[in-house]
Amino acid sequence: MKSLEVQLRHLRDTGRKALVPYFVAGLTPDWVRHVEAAVHAGADAVEIGIPFSDPMMDGVVIQAAAMRALEAGTTLDSICADLAALGSPVPMIAMTYFNIFHHYGLERSAGKLRASNIIGAIVPDLALEEAADWKQACDASDVATVFLVAPSTTADRVARIAHASEGFVYASARMAVTGRASDAGESGRVVASIRAVSDLPTYVGIGITTPQQAREAGEQSDGVIVGSALVKLILDGGDASSVEAFVGGFRRALD
Repeated sequence: MKSLEVQLRHLRDTGRKALVPYFVAGLTPDWVRHVEAAVHAGADAVEIGIPFSDPMMDGVVIQAAAMRALEAGTTLDSICADLAALGSPVPMIAMTYFNIFHHYGLERSAGKLRASNIIGAIVPDLALEEAADWKQACDASDVATVFLVAPSTTADRVARIAHASEGFVYASARMAVTGRASDAGESGRVVASIRAVSDLPTYVGIGITTPQQAREAGEQSDGVIVGSALVKLILDGGDASSVEAFVGGFRRALD
């Protein structure tokens, strides 16, 4: 069992609903201060978005943030250097696209992540059938590979994804790219399909925009991932104190 799964299972055993804010690495020069603020406000893990020029899962907000980060010179090396110096007390999970790891080298990428205190990776364009080499590289570095289940995923494939996923299963609340939403989507049904075949912690993401939505999703799952709404705050000039207040609002809703 990977370290990420050990920590997240322990968190679930305490009865606490996990709050996982998402940041685009390198969006601002002081982006790690935002991560620190989120942890101080009660984040249980942090998702670190490694910017990529041609994303398939990201909506307009995260795309804009990624382009700003790339234009500022952000690279996998620069992100890992920043995180290695940070030393976060909660698990950190990378989210990016397979081309970055393929270009950098799978073993080298996994080792780089682990040396930077990242113990999980979400790679949404990496198909389950093509993930063996990446998972093998991650095994040597104790990096968990997290897979996603969508509302359209068949029951048979849900079982296969849940069996392959490590740390937690990412339950996509809707058939959409990341972005704001006005309702909980299909999170309840997706979570139920995962729980029917697995006891891994299951977190809901995609469209969690307000504390109320987070509370509703948390009632159905083991935790929530908050991305676009937080990234938009930072894109609009929000500082570390704004991030702390934002994350704190979600923490209070989940509690």
